[in-house]
Amino acid sequence: MEFKRTSALKGEVTVPGDKSISHRAVMFGSVSEGTTEITNFLNGADCLSTIDCFRRLGIEIETMPKQILIHGKGLHGLKKPNHILDVGNSGTTTRLLCGILSGQPFESIVDGDASIRTRPMKRIITPLSQMGAEIASLHGNDCAPLRIRGTHLKSIAYVSPVASAQVKSAILLAGLYADGETSVTEPALSRNHSELMLNYFGADVTTHNTTVTIQPDPVLVGQKVNVPGDISSAAYFIAAALTIPHSEILIKNVGINPTRDGILRVCKAMGADITLENCSYGNGEPTADLLVRYTPNLKATVIGGDLIPTLIDELPMIAILACFADGTTIIKDAQELKVKESNRIDLVARNLSAMGAKVIATDDGLIIEGGYPLHGAAIETKYDHRIAMSFAVAALTADSVTQIDHAECVNISYPDFYHHLASLTGKQN
Repeated sequence: MEFKRTSALKGEVTVPGDKSISHRAVMFGSVSEGTTEITNFLNGADCLSTIDCFRRLGIEIETMPKQILIHGKGLHGLKKPNHILDVGNSGTTTRLLCGILSGQPFESIVDGDASIRTRPMKRIITPLSQMGAEIASLHGNDCAPLRIRGTHLKSIAYVSPVASAQVKSAILLAGLYADGETSVTEPALSRNHSELMLNYFGADVTTHNTTVTIQPDPVLVGQKVNVPGDISSAAYFIAAALTIPHSEILIKNVGINPTRDGILRVCKAMGADITLENCSYGNGEPTADLLVRYTPNLKATVIGGDLIPTLIDELPMIAILACFADGTTIIKDAQELKVKESNRIDLVARNLSAMGAKVIATDDGLIIEGGYPLHGAAIETKYDHRIAMSFAVAALTADSVTQIDHAECVNISYPDFYHHLASLTGKQN
């Protein structure tokens, strides 16, 4: 797909529902009693994989244009699937589902696409095995496909080597089926959507510093969940408005959970013109409208430490934003980028270099020297949706045509992305 430089972006956009929250609403609704009603659900490929897996586990799920109805069967109502549970490209589905399956009285196999088969699963295999589950990597490489033989689980106090919401959530979900209190301690607090939503559905989850504790065998009850807009999807429009002269965009109803708002903190440090309007709080999740204006004098910054878990998915877009800042931006402590849908450190560096940026890939991040104008190039995505969307935005500032391969991979998280981007330029596709 080809992209060219554009003039100012103007108007309003409502980004899709938060991917993390959409996944969890389906999962928690499935193991609750009664009906869960989900509005603003993300109809991306990853979240549809979660729906498909729970249908295979015996859950009736109705999909309608404006809502999803999950007819839950309680913690112990799932049925042995007749086929492999196909998670597609979704790491969230894979890891959280394994936590739930570890407490079931049946065997199941979880598998996905070529990308999922390369993503590290030892990080969940280890704690779930300590709880008593039998989890085997069928290819012997600690990746999918995974065979899970559920059992009566033991409670553990797990100290995680990584700050990962997926790892934490897998253990907490297994903890629902354990024989006592289960806790997870992280090196830094990762996104806390599972804790908030589990409590909303009736679980007993508490947090102290970076330790989260869950009590076993609660009665979860179906709820109404209005999914806020995904700040990871909003990131592309934030960056576009900040870097394209004379732009002004209002991004409606964006989730601004403090464990996810790292990009807003980075933008503030860079001097960006962003105003939060209509702030509200519902279903345990804070939201706001974001008014973003072109900012010609962005400043470089250093991004690392505890900030990284709050913006890990936004780092490719932030790296591109850094190209427009005065000075050298350093992204560090972000080794996790290497094991996402692609090796995002290497891929961002390679693509930015092709566009004329001055960038160095390090073992744990990137060093970007701002002030070098971008030019069009051939962009490689490795079928990574966040790479495709980030460089589509970069292309709007480049001085010649940019070609992005496999651009359709945005369907994983944002099927209408190109349409929404075009609507802000006044040029509908």
